[in-house]
Amino acid sequence: MGVLSTREAIAIAEERGLDLVEVSPKASPPVCKIMDYGKFKFEKAKQDKIKRQNATQITIKEIKFRPKTDDHDMDFKLNHIRKFIEDGDKVRVVVVFRGREIVHPDIGFALMEKIIEILGDTVDIEQRPNKEGRAVSMLVAPPANRKGKK
Repeated sequence: MGVLSTREAIAIAEERGLDLVEVSPKASPPVCKIMDYGKFKFEKAKQDKIKRQNATQITIKEIKFRPKTDDHDMDFKLNHIRKFIEDGDKVRVVVVFRGREIVHPDIGFALMEKIIEILGDTVDIEQRPNKEGRAVSMLVAPPANRKGKK
């Protein structure tokens, strides 16, 4: 319809029994359409729902280790990591230090390297091991060439 004043546009919309809906408020001049607002909201809600359904949800699981974690416990936790990766989840691996253990962060980094070596090609390292406060953490994800089950 071209550029109209707000009053003219509202008058035309009321004449047709419809609403004046602002589509793009940041444009200069703002873009408006004459339509049924209830129908517009319904269609927008439907589109948003479809977008949410198609979006993949990535959850981040967390597995905590200690510098003195035993081999059997480590194997058990590594199996959990493998399961989470198979399901398509990302996993934050954390080595937590307590008390005076913080004096030896190299033990935490060595444990992280051991974990990376054991997991091998089954994971992609998204974030290399780094020290965060009283912990050393890294983020592993499923390999890029393979999608998860989710």
